[in-house]
Amino acid sequence: MQVQLETLGALERRLNITLPMADIDAQVAQRLQRVARTAKVQGFRPGKAPLKIVEQNYGAQVREDVLGEEVQKSFAKAIQEQKIDIAGYPRFEPFDNQTATGESFTFSAVFEVYPEVTVGDLSGQEIAKATCDVTEAEIDKTIDILRKQRTRFNHAERAAQAGDRVTIDFKGTIDGEAFAGGSADNYSFVLGEGQMLPEFETGVTGMSEGETKDVPLNFPEDYHGKDVAGKQAVFAITLKNVAEPQLPEVDADFAKNLGVADGDVAKMRDEISKNVTREAKRRLQARVKEGVMQALLDVTPIELPKSLIDMEIGRLMQQAREDMMQRGYGAQMKDMPLPRELFEEQAKRRVSLGLILAEVVEKHSLSATPEQVKAFITEQAESYENPQEVIDWYYASPERLDGPASVVLEDNVVAFVLSQAKVNEQAVPFEELMGNN
Repeated sequence: MQVQLETLGALERRLNITLPMADIDAQVAQRLQRVARTAKVQGFRPGKAPLKIVEQNYGAQVREDVLGEEVQKSFAKAIQEQKIDIAGYPRFEPFDNQTATGESFTFSAVFEVYPEVTVGDLSGQEIAKATCDVTEAEIDKTIDILRKQRTRFNHAERAAQAGDRVTIDFKGTIDGEAFAGGSADNYSFVLGEGQMLPEFETGVTGMSEGETKDVPLNFPEDYHGKDVAGKQAVFAITLKNVAEPQLPEVDADFAKNLGVADGDVAKMRDEISKNVTREAKRRLQARVKEGVMQALLDVTPIELPKSLIDMEIGRLMQQAREDMMQRGYGAQMKDMPLPRELFEEQAKRRVSLGLILAEVVEKHSLSATPEQVKAFITEQAESYENPQEVIDWYYASPERLDGPASVVLEDNVVAFVLSQAKVNEQAVPFEELMGNN
């Protein structure tokens, strides 16, 4: 086997490989003999046809199979000998004016190699590290949110006000003509939550059950309904029901509703505190991780293999289709073409970070240790009713540990980068932290 390596570009290579035909012919002859033992040829019993006739019937396919296998084997051997790290998949092509006859067969494989990755100086990078204290006040706010999520509405014999759930009939017209989407019966919404346009809600506020009135409304120029955007409408509104909110008391029933079997309110607060603290920690980590990844990208210019970008775009497109199918858009999304440019920048970022992280992990020995993985799984399991069952599930199958190990590895990279860069701690309000997800 003769091998010649050509450089076509920064990352593109061509490997020219020449194989002696004598070896290929010998393999073809051996395989034809094996085929002849069971070959079914018209006019002969199975396995009794002359070798020459078997060759006439099966020779072309056997030669094609042998050549395909030899191409793969010789290419794998050549890249191993040349110590080439291939990115993506090679493209095989025969040389011009060459066929699998004569004394040799030459083919070429065109492919890309992985780039050399040199992580730049991180000491000049400034990374914001958000901090947030979870105090009793934050626990109270969380309990208030949980109470609002369990609000009950009771019929009220009074005019509608902010916070009430109202049920109305309405019919909108523009220049006296009804328009699509402008009418509904028994439509319910909560006043003050921004479900309707402000002028509409203002018109309903103060109405009493059974009352009907006309409410003028100007649709904004940027309204999502293009047919009515910028136009003035009049809505005939009839108020059919007013229901006032009633929040549950923070008592034993409320605690039981949140999963505390004995209704102990103190225990409920402790569980909420643990969950909120855990979620705040997760969001803080996500913020600093994003800053770390951006710092690594900023100091590490890198030439990206097109093949890896194409593969990542394909993965992202498939994920997008599966996500839309899960959201109920139907099986037609399976083969729907999606614009590649929508995913290109995200694909480039992911490929870049994959290459950079691999270099950082290898150079600084940051792989996840079994002890770290166990600690991570144990912490995650604490949020479940039976933590040991969760831990046992992970350790029941080795591949289930890949996810936690990947998270721990990234955490190790984050810790390393923070130790090298300039870290600026920034306090973040609890509401802002919990609202950004």
